[in-house]
Amino acid sequence: MRTDNPCDVLCTSTTARYLSLVQGADVDPEVRALSRRLLPEADQLGLRVAERLREEIPFYAGNQILGFDEVVASCTANVRHILGNLAGDANVDLDSPRQTGTTRADQGAPYAAVLQAFRLGGRFIWETLVERADPEVRDVLLLAAADIWAVTDDLAASVTDAYRSALSDRARRDGQMRAVLVGTLLDGETSGPQQVWEAAGILALRAEGDFVVVCAESPTAGAEGLPDVERVLRRTNVTSAWRLEHDHQEGIVALRVGFGVDHLVDVLDELAQGRVGTSSVLPRLEEVQEGRRQARTACAAGSPGSQEVVRFGARPLAVLLAGSQEQARALVDAVLAPVFDLSPDDRAVVLDTARAWLEAGGSTSTAAKALHVHRNTVRYRVRRLEEVTGRDLARPVDAAELYVALESARILGLG
Repeated sequence: MRTDNPCDVLCTSTTARYLSLVQGADVDPEVRALSRRLLPEADQLGLRVAERLREEIPFYAGNQILGFDEVVASCTANVRHILGNLAGDANVDLDSPRQTGTTRADQGAPYAAVLQAFRLGGRFIWETLVERADPEVRDVLLLAAADIWAVTDDLAASVTDAYRSALSDRARRDGQMRAVLVGTLLDGETSGPQQVWEAAGILALRAEGDFVVVCAESPTAGAEGLPDVERVLRRTNVTSAWRLEHDHQEGIVALRVGFGVDHLVDVLDELAQGRVGTSSVLPRLEEVQEGRRQARTACAAGSPGSQEVVRFGARPLAVLLAGSQEQARALVDAVLAPVFDLSPDDRAVVLDTARAWLEAGGSTSTAAKALHVHRNTVRYRVRRLEEVTGRDLARPVDAAELYVALESARILGLG
């Protein structure tokens, strides 16, 4: 039998466990007779249980999803089922507790309401049995009370497990739906502004305002590059929506007054498990497809294996190279091929020295301090770099080519 009401679960399983406690022995003849006498009143008893739930639990009072007639029908069926079992006329369905937990979770019932209804229904059936019992039968019920209420606690745990499992399933389904909607916006699959607004409404995003698209590299296939980012942002009253793909996690973040791009970057920097890229600020949600392209390019502009957060536009050369990786590889081959022909140790020394010297603006002393070597060592290494590459670093064009080639090698994870 299908049960839809928490009180129904208690009633059914209480009887089941009570019968299991006396398994191997017949139910007391007086209890059996009492149950037979109460069976014709099942409709009235079920109505009274439903009314008690409606009076004492807000979720059951005028709930549009769970109609009162449904509650009455469920309670009546279970009262009849319980009394029938006690009378020896039916079998107890032990699956009904989990069905109830699942149903209530799907209907959005708060767990506190489920548990309260569970206890109210059980108490009503118990009180009715004790009230109507002859003294000798009442004694039998009272002697079994401790066992019956222990069974109730076990059953509450069963309903709780089903309820939580159903909530997890629902959250997963909701998450999948949100991911589809985010993908619809990012992939440009909307048919026009109306569909964008509809998707924004479901995702709780404004259709207009300042937005940033974020792309985070996954540390492993299918893993979040920004774990729990939506909840973390929600704590600061920032709305966002995300999807997880095989190798990237992407999201749309709605900025607000007092929480701009700099604040967002700070949050992302704390959570990043790999490279992260952010788009420029977008004034309309319809522009997030371009934002996705920017965010992915900015993400690729970070150093492989790092947890850098790169803003589109903040490092224009790196972003340019990341967006044209074939050309970047061609530049590396044209400028640095002789360096990559060196042994791994020599190659690392030359590349590290070149980067330090360029970052120091051509200052040998500053580069030497950064590398923890003597400045003459830096001079020697720079001369060797010039000899190997055939470039004169005193010429701005040659120095610029070397710098761009080094940036290309970094972005491509070479050397």
